[in-house]
Amino acid sequence: MGSPKLVSLQGRDVGVACRCRTSRMQAFFLIVSLFLHLLAAQSDVLSERQSVGGTPNSRSVVEVRGDPSGVVWVVQLSDLHFSVHHPERAADFSRIVGPALASINPSLVLITGDLTDGKSKDLLTMKQDEREWVEYDKVMNEVITNSGLPREIFYDLRGNHDNFGVPILGGKYDFFNKYSISAGLNRSAKVQSVTLQSSGWKHLFVGIDSTMDVGIRGPTNVFGHPTDQLLADIEAELSQWDAKSTNSVNKIAFGHFPLSFLAATESKKTLKDIFLKHSLLVYLCGHLHTKFGKNLKRNHRQADVLDKYFQFNGQRQTPEDLVDGNCSSKSVKAKEFWEWEMGDWRKNRMMRILAIDQGHISFVDIDYKFEAKKTIVLPTFPLDSRSMQKISMFHDYNCQTIDISSYETIRALVFSEVDIVMVVVKIYDSRSGELNLIMAEKMKKVTNMKSRGSLYTIPWNWKAFADPSPVRYWLQIEAIDSLGSSSFSQLKPFSINGRAAKLSWKWKEFWVMGCSHDSLYYPLFWSITGFLLALLLFPRVLSTCAKENHKSQVFERTFSVGKILRCLVNYALCILLELSRIISLWLALLIYLVYLIYFPWFRGRAFSDDSISGYMSRTGWTVKIPGTTTKQSYIGVPDVVAIVLPHLCFVLLPTVLVASALAAEKVAYHVHSLSLYGKKNEDDKSDQTSHHSNHHVGQGTSKMPQLGLLDKNTTFCSFFCYARRRWIRKILLAVCCIILWWHHKYCNVIIKAYDSNPFLDAAIYCWSVPLLLAFAVYRTSGV
Repeated sequence: MGSPKLVSLQGRDVGVACRCRTSRMQAFFLIVSLFLHLLAAQSDVLSERQSVGGTPNSRSVVEVRGDPSGVVWVVQLSDLHFSVHHPERAADFSRIVGPALASINPSLVLITGDLTDGKSKDLLTMKQDEREWVEYDKVMNEVITNSGLPREIFYDLRGNHDNFGVPILGGKYDFFNKYSISAGLNRSAKVQSVTLQSSGWKHLFVGIDSTMDVGIRGPTNVFGHPTDQLLADIEAELSQWDAKSTNSVNKIAFGHFPLSFLAATESKKTLKDIFLKHSLLVYLCGHLHTKFGKNLKRNHRQADVLDKYFQFNGQRQTPEDLVDGNCSSKSVKAKEFWEWEMGDWRKNRMMRILAIDQGHISFVDIDYKFEAKKTIVLPTFPLDSRSMQKISMFHDYNCQTIDISSYETIRALVFSEVDIVMVVVKIYDSRSGELNLIMAEKMKKVTNMKSRGSLYTIPWNWKAFADPSPVRYWLQIEAIDSLGSSSFSQLKPFSINGRAAKLSWKWKEFWVMGCSHDSLYYPLFWSITGFLLALLLFPRVLSTCAKENHKSQVFERTFSVGKILRCLVNYALCILLELSRIISLWLALLIYLVYLIYFPWFRGRAFSDDSISGYMSRTGWTVKIPGTTTKQSYIGVPDVVAIVLPHLCFVLLPTVLVASALAAEKVAYHVHSLSLYGKKNEDDKSDQTSHHSNHHVGQGTSKMPQLGLLDKNTTFCSFFCYARRRWIRKILLAVCCIILWWHHKYCNVIIKAYDSNPFLDAAIYCWSVPLLLAFAVYRTSGV
């Protein structure tokens, strides 16, 4: 009996010993793993994993090999808007983009938002449609296959259309998280970066998803909403090479929203501040399409007071004003970067090629709307003086801090599906007022067995083209293929000494690129509401403070600013005063305006999930998100500007003005009628006795109402009542119809966009203006 027990104990000892050895081995391997992990954290090579042949992460590095040496290029696409109602957008994308990418062979493909449309056929209901995302996934797979490019180099981002009605990121309706390329490659963070390394240069690209975490349906979803955490993540990505490399680093950011359509964070920080701090080269974006213009570019610099709200031109100051002329070591260059918005694929079939050549950045936008381009020419040096990426190049040129070797040749990239037999550079001089050809030379191709693309160069005497005028010399490259067809680059001015040409906007370009809508929303709102309150309150207060029989004299003393201007002000006050005399109508307009300032405008379904509703006011949306215990308020500011300001400017303001004009027209016509009645009494005097005539005149006088200032302005009354049929009133009634039609359009948008009931959810918004106008017409209909 003892032997088995002894054997059992021995077996247990052996098991314990084995487990101890196993534990020691596990501990040893754990220590080794920790050591290797710490070693990897200290190593630049191990910490920055390469994306080629591996899984991409938030800091991928791509080694760009082959010639042309020192030159990299990427492709940008934006605003695809794949729609179930417009299948031609996806079909054209699959047919054109795949072969084009195969010919261009870019190092990266950046797709900057609005991948799908998310709109109904009537464009009024805006929420996610999974069918569009299935189509996007299918088409992108076809494009990647046809282009022969690795999937890892494609970076797609959310736009506001990709976020319509998404209550929770990663939830049921977040189809971007299910079908996008970035999601399929586990790029789940809102900030992604990739570095292209070539010939000692590092080109850092940082992608930014600044869409709302809570995606309201449109039209109150048109702005980007970065958070303080997002800005911290962006800053970390932009600074990743600052302490690790002495080589030159070019920093490029890409996202969907222009900076003019980005809100500030809770701490009032902006993306512009981060970009200026880290000496960004350029910010690439989309969102605006081409309907606002093709000159949507802006040079940003250190902000002053005005820059917070607007900038009149894309580049409003000269290089001499922006940089310090002192070339000492303590001289500080201007902090600046460019913002380049690109056109859309949706209607204009646009694609952009961006090239970086020895630190010089240039681009070309290709329009595939009418036909595919077999040959594309992109000059990479000298640079277009209208969009030179650094105005401080003027300082660099004067202080000789530039790499002169990059100036010694003219360079151009040529992408073609057919063989190119000759490339010619042409330079024109515009000093005489006309373009005179002064140079036409054949360029030579840089050849190598491992060529990534075709770069053509030619030496030149670049110092001979240094001129004070940035638009004197113009450059164009011609490429002739084996079929005898010629393709030309855009004719553009260039500047060698860093003097940039002024970039002027048209008014639409200024409105969308030059104005900071987030900063302007509340100043505009309070300016408009203050103006409306002044129109309603000032005449009433002035009328109350002044005695009835001295009003005209009071107005003349108050507004002694010139005879013509005083007359105009008096007439305007006359009109507004008559509205304040109709107390019920005046009070109804005032109450409605106060309601719009302090109370909700309407209720509706704010998300693709129809079970979630909320209400909107001028301060944004208040909604309750599933899975949360409290309501989230003030979501979508300043996005609600798309509803608030149009209603105030184009509906309520005209309503107040036309109601005042109706009231004034009634009084003016009454005065006109009484004057006709008095003239008739004078004609009857010749046939009646003096006693009988005086009796009638007394009756007429006893019926005369208490009038306002219009009884003092007979000329003004005559204008209002030029004909007995009151044609001014008929014009005003037509204006009322126009206001109602305009208001109906806005109401229709609201009802369709948020599935609101016009009688239960949006009664005040939909019916107040029609009732106010009807009441104004009724109260001014009598004589």
